[in-house]
Amino acid sequence: MKTSVRFLFFVLVGMLVSSISLSKTILLKPGTSIQKAVDAASAGDTLILKSGVYRENGIVIRKSLTILGENRPEIDGQGKGNILIIAADQVRIEGLKLSNTGRSTMDDSAGIKFFDSKHCVIKNNLLENTFFGLHFSNSSDMTITENVLISNAEREYQTGNGIHLWKCKNNLITNNQVSGHRDGVYLEFVTKTEVEDNLVSKNKRYGLHFMFSHENSYRRNTFRGNGAGVAVMYTKNMVMENNRFEENWGASSYGILLKDISDSKVIGNTFLKNTVGIYMEGSSRIEFEGNTFRENGWALKLMASCDQNTFKGNNFTQNTFDMSSNGSVVLNTITENYWDKYEGYDLDKNYVGDIPYRPINLYSVIVEKIPAAVILWRSFMVTLLDRMEKILPTLTPDQMIDQSPKMRPYDFG
Repeated sequence: MKTSVRFLFFVLVGMLVSSISLSKTILLKPGTSIQKAVDAASAGDTLILKSGVYRENGIVIRKSLTILGENRPEIDGQGKGNILIIAADQVRIEGLKLSNTGRSTMDDSAGIKFFDSKHCVIKNNLLENTFFGLHFSNSSDMTITENVLISNAEREYQTGNGIHLWKCKNNLITNNQVSGHRDGVYLEFVTKTEVEDNLVSKNKRYGLHFMFSHENSYRRNTFRGNGAGVAVMYTKNMVMENNRFEENWGASSYGILLKDISDSKVIGNTFLKNTVGIYMEGSSRIEFEGNTFRENGWALKLMASCDQNTFKGNNFTQNTFDMSSNGSVVLNTITENYWDKYEGYDLDKNYVGDIPYRPINLYSVIVEKIPAAVILWRSFMVTLLDRMEKILPTLTPDQMIDQSPKMRPYDFG
């Protein structure tokens, strides 16, 4: 019995060593066909592309391969369709430049397109002038890291999304730079995916866009100068932590747009110089804590359709308006925040104001109903209205009140 077990062990080891030894490295030079090399390779092989330009598109990979670039070789798609199409597990693409896809919206032309793949790595690639950059369908356990995606399109309809995931799960998107696309990162029907440490800037619509995507998180990202920072729609169980939302300016620009989401957390984020820091509609049971709102037009627009949300321990400084709403009934909790416009006192020296603070002033209510009234900002009439409302509040929501305003801002490091 022991002899047969020992024999089986040596057979398995021999098979493993044999499979490893059979894996080979294939060197390619410009002028050779990548597709022919892929077709000739065996699963587990490595293709190394020497420096230069390879003019090729529609390269299909259906086996586990590693494709590495030496000194950033370029695969030029010549404006025709997709460049790489992958339908296999355990594929690694690293160190390439991919440029000039087609512009078709019929098949969502992309630099690299994945179908039904698992455990793939896309690392340290440069994608320029692609319609979609990286496109994933029905794929899982993907690692998308250290890539740079740049689109020079002038209009939103001229480009697709930088990193696009549809019906995917268990993915990691980290340390990428995405600019100039329609949406920097787009996730639809995506679950248990982490988006971390990315720089997403100057995209036409949203920096990051979630649709029907549950149990995901995004942390330590910077969203700067996009049409809007992040949109989270029809989603639940999200964690949004330690991100920066900067200079997202425009008529419909937000740091975060939250529409019909629930049971989520917004913690430790910085909202700096946005038209609106957070816009919320139809959202419930979200915790907002440890966030900084500074120099925004509106720090927070909280629509009447939102309920059971908690705003606790946040800093509001140098915003034109701290909060606004389109209704008179407030079903949310606002407590222990720091407001730089608070004019109360602290007689017992416990750093908590002795009188409540109303973050919504009368002028913000008027502007919400009559946007053109913003032209009167800083006028004597506005100052007079706000002073009267503080003495005899009649039009601002009665329940929109912080009972324990902090006298000093929080130090979030």
